[in-house]
This record gives sequence, C-alpha cells and structure tokens, in this order.
Amino acid sequence: RPAKARRARSTKPMIDRYKATLAAAGGKVHRIEDWGRRQMAYMIDKLAKAHYVCMNIECDQKTLDELEHAFKFNDAVLRHLIIKTKKAETEPSIMMKEVQREEARKSAQSDAPVAAA
Repeated sequence: RPAKARRARSTKPMIDRYKATLAAAGGKVHRIEDWGRRQMAYMIDKLAKAHYVCMNIECDQKTLDELEHAFKFNDAVLRHLIIKTKKAETEPSIMMKEVQREEARKSAQSDAPVAAA
C-alpha cells in the first residue's frame, strides 16, 4: 500500500493512543481538531500534503515528555510543535473555522442542482 494511504487511515487510532496516554496520566484533552489533508509549506520526505491534527491538552511535564517521545519515534508524524500556554484553548481555532467553511462550501456545491443544457 502507498505510504499516503497508510498515513490517512492511521490518524484516528494514533489520536486515540495519545488520548489514552493522557487519560492514564490524569491529563485532560481540551480540544482536538482534525484539519484533514492539507498542502504543506514545503516538501518533507517527498510529500507535498499531510494530515494535520491540533490537540490542546493539559498534563504534567512527565506526560508531555512521554508524548513528545512518542511523536519523535512515530514515522507517521512528520513534524510536531508543542506550545505551552497559561490557559486552556477550548474554542474552535481559526484553522478549524476555515476547514468548516470549506466543508460547507463543498457540501453546498454537491447539493446544488445541475443545470441541463
């Protein structure tokens, strides 16, 4: 199977695994956003597109180190970024709002009647 197909299918179980790691350590998941497959700013491993996921979590440093270690040694994770904030973000991000607008636009286009010539 192509690497792209393997990566796309493995997103949900991967997120569930990271959520389980957090839950086992007493951490909290404030927000998980699946932004879907998007164009990257530059190619990584000869790939121009990747699946993006944003997780807003709360946990101790030990759990964060464990998650970061898991990200580094997971071949399906091309890049990751951890940002520490003082308060939890629970509202949809700007990126997620854009994803929702795109989905609504695509849905409206597919629901629109086709004009006969």
